[in-house]
Amino acid sequence: MLKNDMLEQWDRESFFHPSTHLAEFARGNVAQRIVTGGTNCHIEDRDGNRLLDAFAGLYCVNVGYGRQDIAEAIAAQARELAYYHSYVGHGTEASITLAKMIMDRAPAHMSKVYFGMSGSDANETNIKLVWYYNNILGRPEKKKIISRWRGYHGSGLMTGSLTGLELFHNKFDLPLSQVIHTEAPYYFRRPDPAMSEADFVAHCVAELETLIEDEGAESIAAFIGEPVLGTGGIVPPPAGYWEAVQKVLEKHDILLIADEVVTGFGRLGTMFGSEHYGLKPDLITIAKGLTSAYAPLSGSIVSERMWKVLEQGTDENGAIGHGWTYSAHPIGAAAGVANLKLIDELNLVQNAGETGAYLNRVMAEAVGGHARVGDVRGEGMLCAVEFVKDRDSRTFYDAAEKIGPQLSAALLEQGVIARAMPQGDILGFAPPFCLTRAEADEIAGKTAIAVKKVLG
Repeated sequence: MLKNDMLEQWDRESFFHPSTHLAEFARGNVAQRIVTGGTNCHIEDRDGNRLLDAFAGLYCVNVGYGRQDIAEAIAAQARELAYYHSYVGHGTEASITLAKMIMDRAPAHMSKVYFGMSGSDANETNIKLVWYYNNILGRPEKKKIISRWRGYHGSGLMTGSLTGLELFHNKFDLPLSQVIHTEAPYYFRRPDPAMSEADFVAHCVAELETLIEDEGAESIAAFIGEPVLGTGGIVPPPAGYWEAVQKVLEKHDILLIADEVVTGFGRLGTMFGSEHYGLKPDLITIAKGLTSAYAPLSGSIVSERMWKVLEQGTDENGAIGHGWTYSAHPIGAAAGVANLKLIDELNLVQNAGETGAYLNRVMAEAVGGHARVGDVRGEGMLCAVEFVKDRDSRTFYDAAEKIGPQLSAALLEQGVIARAMPQGDILGFAPPFCLTRAEADEIAGKTAIAVKKVLG
């Protein structure tokens, strides 16, 4: 298409892009893509390329692109009431309706939902609520939060600390002292290849118990974890992991925060990952799938036992001193209502489970036998392929070789977007829930071509 504007130049001169090599981008050595449209599982850019988005943006455009029902709900809300705050008992029809819809879908022991704008701010809210909870109960020393290496929980000060990836700590003076990390349930990278899954679960639990003993259970407030590790490598937990971890937390009176920003609202083939793995969390973090990213919105779902203590706190201390200007923003709430209706009407949770299982199967068939493929794994509409220099010895490539980025670039040349995950040579896939089997075949087949091109 003919372009007689300055967008590319303005982009490099004016736009601070997240998670980007800033100097290389400014020098013109990082490619630009200006996205102009999308339908179902495909996006289009201003250069006329049509790409199969096998990562749903950032695992978030769950219902697919171009859903007019959601667009019309946003427009109608903007025309009627673009904004009003939710402080001191104020609400809108959209925000109240969405809260009801969430609670109808949440695990039965959950009580209320607090709205924010992003997964990062929702997890900041969660930590503040955990600290408030323990102060009200007269336990001011019980404040540390256990997270896991390779977990992803945001990019703020506390949430960047909770995130267990070096990129989000380096030169930011993180993690903060209140956050401590334990081993990730990453079976492929287990310390001893001879370990069975049961052995590895026992190892993870022993590491957790040792950490709690060393720090003192009386100082530890909560444990936060994604039901399936996301940005850390798309890693489903080994069998029995969550059951064993919850027993430890119950024994030491440590709250559980389930970060369901990725898994919430259907990605595993169940409405929540907590349901999928039998979790009974005290707080659930939601964001991406709440609106399928058609508008920014997040939430912290609070359990009944925590809610009662929060009520007690306001009886003793007055109104709770926490709020965001855009909490329960009516445009975001309207998008959420339309999104959840669409998920139900199109039976997308079931399709995520069934077509996601099919994607994982055909991916394993397409590339699992390659000598440089160490692992093909996934759950629901999540899939990952991990590459190694030597499969038998689990020898990994040097990061400087950038095998993951090379593979994602080779796949992009064929019109498929996958994500080169950080801290490993891993291709990640998290397509929209409307993915078809034909599109799953296309993703797997073109991944095999990319692997052959880059690795022989």
